[in-house]
Amino acid sequence: MHKPIIAITMGDGAGVGPEIIMKALQDGSFYENCRPFIIGDSKILERAGQIVKSSLQVRTITSLEEAAFQHGIADCLDLNLLPANLPFGQISAEAGHAAFMYLKKAIELANEGRIDAICTAPLNKEALQKGGHIYPGHTEILAELTHTSDYSMMLSSPKLKVIHVTTHLGIIDAVHRIDVARVYKVISLAHETLRKAGYDKPRIAVCGINPHAGENGLFGYGEEEEKVIPAVERAQKEGIHAVGPLPADTLFYRAVRGDFDIVVAMYHDQGHGPIKVLGLESGVNITVGLPIIRTSVDHGTAFDIAGKGIADELSIKEALRQAIELAPKP
Repeated sequence: MHKPIIAITMGDGAGVGPEIIMKALQDGSFYENCRPFIIGDSKILERAGQIVKSSLQVRTITSLEEAAFQHGIADCLDLNLLPANLPFGQISAEAGHAAFMYLKKAIELANEGRIDAICTAPLNKEALQKGGHIYPGHTEILAELTHTSDYSMMLSSPKLKVIHVTTHLGIIDAVHRIDVARVYKVISLAHETLRKAGYDKPRIAVCGINPHAGENGLFGYGEEEEKVIPAVERAQKEGIHAVGPLPADTLFYRAVRGDFDIVVAMYHDQGHGPIKVLGLESGVNITVGLPIIRTSVDHGTAFDIAGKGIADELSIKEALRQAIELAPKP
């Protein structure tokens, strides 16, 4: 049985990332199905292990060849960027820079074909930018460092999958950025991704931009007719089972009920809100369209509870499971 090698990036060391990683890797089933290791700082992981009372031994490695991939051992490719006494729950340029470097190292290994997937713990956007890396988040870093222009954020939970046309933009900028080519591309990415995951003919529902999907021009300035409908019609002509634009206020209910396999959301909160209502702990963030597989928790650094040992590891466990499922098979 092929067991994919999965790099877990530690994220912001002042947040809950180290704790949820140390909790998640106590589950021996992951070692039966993949070969996980961490890219981060060993001393921060050791501190997290003490906080969550983990039985794992953190083992520092300097190269992938040294990894044991054994249950009970948390292999850490140690970049040694943070002090052992890094304060919990505080925005730090040092931690933001380190989080960027962990991800950069993972992308380098992926580009070299040495790992099969990346699973990311959360970073803090303000800390990232204070550390000198001006990106909205993980997704944009991954896109730039893999030279990818056509990508999208997909959120997955047990009851709902959502893929986004735009993400980290103000609402006025998002509406301006939406166009026929982008909507069509995201519909295509949704179709391709679910086909690879085993869906024979994915049922794709496309949100409108305005309330009631514009209601035939009653709301907005014809954005649905100009930007969305031509994209849906093009996808339909190519045999993709896409419908829309549909009113977002009822569409997500229908998707959770089982009418659709995935929803194409037009902007960040339109898609993120319904997923997070269903449960922060079960959402997984997947970057679609990259040459490498990347999954992530769908929650932030939770600075308010960092260092307390109470952060829920369910989301990162789900992210690891998705990475295993989506990793390329030989």
